Amino acid sequence: MAQLGSVRHIGVRQIGELQERAARAVPAAAQKNADGCWLRYTDSKATWWAGAVLMHGRVPSRQLAERIAAAEDFYLGYGEPARFQVCPACPPELDEALRRRRYGLQSVVLLLVINAAQLASRPLAPSLGVALKEQADAEWFQLFMSVQTPGADSGPEWRLLQRVEGRSAYATVSISGYPVAVGRAVADTGWVGVFSMATLPDVRRRGAGRAVLAALADWAVSQGFSRLYLQVEQNNTAGLRLYRRAGFEEACRYHYRIAAPS
Repeated sequence: MAQLGSVRHIGVRQIGELQERAARAVPAAAQKNADGCWLRYTDSKATWWAGAVLMHGRVPSRQLAERIAAAEDFYLGYGEPARFQVCPACPPELDEALRRRRYGLQSVVLLLVINAAQLASRPLAPSLGVALKEQADAEWFQLFMSVQTPGADSGPEWRLLQRVEGRSAYATVSISGYPVAVGRAVADTGWVGVFSMATLPDVRRRGAGRAVLAALADWAVSQGFSRLYLQVEQNNTAGLRLYRRAGFEEACRYHYRIAAPS
């Protein structure tokens, strides 16, 4: 792969591989591999994207409908509608095939990448403190839930974190000793993914989110990894502003489709 700074050279296959790394970092409650498709079910309403089908590579047109139907049967067993991630690594006909089956567009997401060295070793404001741990503790988790998914059932989210097998770092940033922002990173075959970014609303634009990113980038470099990726929904304007100002570049856009209620 070309060195980052030139993310336009990230190819379709590599985009699919990044999506598969992300799936391992946000593991489903149940997963089945069927003819190369990752059929994934999640019991979390908050982290719904952990329950989407990954169908990468080319699929003969005559087999595409069969694979979609097999996915629908898989989700039917859990009483859930089928959901597919549609990215450049998917069969070109997938999106139109789902649209014809009355799948609705659920969310548009950006895949962003950066060289970790661009973020690492950045000085912090004197009022900011950073703590890194290998596992989530109660303080980290409670702050994350209060920002990202207020009122949601915390059980599925906690169980999801316990399923993560990759080498991980959990960052907490404090202002004058008070925790205000968190994020986590998962290392996987040459890349580090950034997830679970959350900052208390009343302290945004004070550098806490940027400090979380810098801490995770420092960790990535210390572990021998040079590249970071993350995913952010297109309508998350605050997140996009943070990541673009930090120097992340867009590798691709993709979206999710969900089956219409039967």
